[in-house]
Amino acid sequence: MSAHAPLPNDAFSPARRAAHATAQARTAAPEFAKQSLHARAELLRNLARTLGDNATQLADVAESETRLGVERLRGEIRRTQAQLRMFADVVEAGAFLDVMIDPADPAAQPAPRPDIRRMLVPLGPVAVFSASNFPFAFSVLGGDTASALAAGCPVVVKAHEGHPWLSDLTCELAAAVLPVGALTVVHGRDTGQALVTDPDIRAVGFTGSTSGGRALFDLAGSRPDPIPFYGELGSLNPVVVTPGACAERGADLVREYIASVVLGLGQFCTKPGLLFLPAGHGMEEQLRREIAAVRPAPLLGAWIGTSYHATLGELVAHPAVRPLHLTPEQHDPRASAPALLTTTAEKVRAHPELLRECFGPASLVITYTSADDLLDTLPTLPGGLTATIHGQEPQDEPLARRLSCALSVGRLIWNGWPTGVAVTPAMHHGGPWPSTTSPLHTSVGSTAIARWMRPVAYQNMPEALLPEPLRRANPWNVPQQMDGGFRPGLGQGRMR
Repeated sequence: MSAHAPLPNDAFSPARRAAHATAQARTAAPEFAKQSLHARAELLRNLARTLGDNATQLADVAESETRLGVERLRGEIRRTQAQLRMFADVVEAGAFLDVMIDPADPAAQPAPRPDIRRMLVPLGPVAVFSASNFPFAFSVLGGDTASALAAGCPVVVKAHEGHPWLSDLTCELAAAVLPVGALTVVHGRDTGQALVTDPDIRAVGFTGSTSGGRALFDLAGSRPDPIPFYGELGSLNPVVVTPGACAERGADLVREYIASVVLGLGQFCTKPGLLFLPAGHGMEEQLRREIAAVRPAPLLGAWIGTSYHATLGELVAHPAVRPLHLTPEQHDPRASAPALLTTTAEKVRAHPELLRECFGPASLVITYTSADDLLDTLPTLPGGLTATIHGQEPQDEPLARRLSCALSVGRLIWNGWPTGVAVTPAMHHGGPWPSTTSPLHTSVGSTAIARWMRPVAYQNMPEALLPEPLRRANPWNVPQQMDGGFRPGLGQGRMR
């Protein structure tokens, strides 16, 4: 259960297993929150080094459980290291504390103004649910955990059943770096549900299915003390190709699109699930050839295979849909069976039930007859993580502006592909429902840290009672907003 205080998973009921883990996190929380920014940043960098030092063993264990391929897994370890180092830099700079200072002003109108000093503080222990498709980057030491630790919050991770051994190994390695109770791992769906309702947990991060995420979101909201639930759920990630782009480079776009659809066997949250092409595009045969060349391979688990084949079967049976390519029936229930279907924009408007995520290597090609036909259809799409526009500059810029306004997503892409989420401070990996439960926040990028913090204002507090970042002497040298201006920290949080 935890490298710090092992407990057999069958020793107690799910609620008691969750409570055992959260009690450790509750005990660790006060001291962990008081750590200097430099010390917290060093912990994150040490975690990144630990992953690198043990990359061979970690990748081998991950491959034995997920069959994602050792090279891909090694790359994911490097990405996870990059996330930890990015948050170390964010912590050390100190701007994430969002310090604001309004000095007292007895002459202020319409009334004298007291001294007000505000900053963000850690929420306390948080729960993180691992994802199946990223056993490192969205797992025990993934982005949710890294951002929560950066905020000063102990983390209890609910391991994914697709890689339990890897989850325990990662936690054991992290134990050599972190304070006791700062990171704990639990197993089991029932334990995960108990975690969401445990009174010591102050927020939850989740990456997974829409149905599973919604159930946990409802649990978090139905507590006597409702807590934030940051769920990344399902997304269709539409790709729109203008007539000009189709005529100029349609063959290349079809090839690149299929490559994006089947990347990771379609088991990416940013997989493009919809392709809008102008009617009469003349590329059906190429679409068939490209998808038919993709060989079936095992999906991550039977639970994904069952859902994939069920959803695909319902779409194929729909009278408004015509198959372009279906893989012959596979005996292995985990087999990916790449597929491509087609319909029209008019039929999508008449049958919004077609707009559902099929998690795996399947996609729906939608033809449109005019710009108005396309623009009338896009607002019917559910909220998403991404949307992509392929167009020709400068002639397509007026249409692209109208398309951008019609797409309700968290990230707009021009002449690119949604698969591959850059780990940069400006990245936003979120979007309107059902892509996430909170469109204001992201699970990738430096602002992910804000999910695990809350603002506190201190009024007329003596200097000795103020947190270090709010003091006049600014001993941590963090950036401070004061009197409408910005005063950068001299040492950017590097003092111990």
